Amino acid sequence: MSKQRPRSGSRKPKGGSSHGYPRTARLSEVLREVIAEDLIRIEDERLEFLTITSVDVDPEMNRAIVYFDSMFGEEGDEGIIEALGEHRPRLQASINRQMHARKTPILSFKPDEVIRSAARIEELLRKQPNTSPITPDSDNDTDEE
Repeated sequence: MSKQRPRSGSRKPKGGSSHGYPRTARLSEVLREVIAEDLIRIEDERLEFLTITSVDVDPEMNRAIVYFDSMFGEEGDEGIIEALGEHRPRLQASINRQMHARKTPILSFKPDEVIRSAARIEELLRKQPNTSPITPDSDNDTDEE
């Protein structure tokens, strides 16, 4: 009889990946970094104060939605989307040069509504009057002796 060696506790994830998260998530993060770095080199005043918040890549990796936010807020979105559209070929060429993938996803750009919604909620909460209940101890805060 042959003895079997005990299996190691660490196994490679299914799908041949040596990473613990999906390929699209890794690609999304790499795309975000490449695009953000390349935008720094582009001299376009419409793209000043712009942050790439995330990138969503479809499972086939044909398309990618690039989410952004800027200091200009919603008023600046139209100009930013126009500028990003003009620079899209340059961004895609940069992605193609820097990544080792068979194909480069086609980029589209959208403002990050999640961040803006969170900012709106925070603003509303700050405007909200203090409605905390008064505790019996809080009546004794003023010293009238």
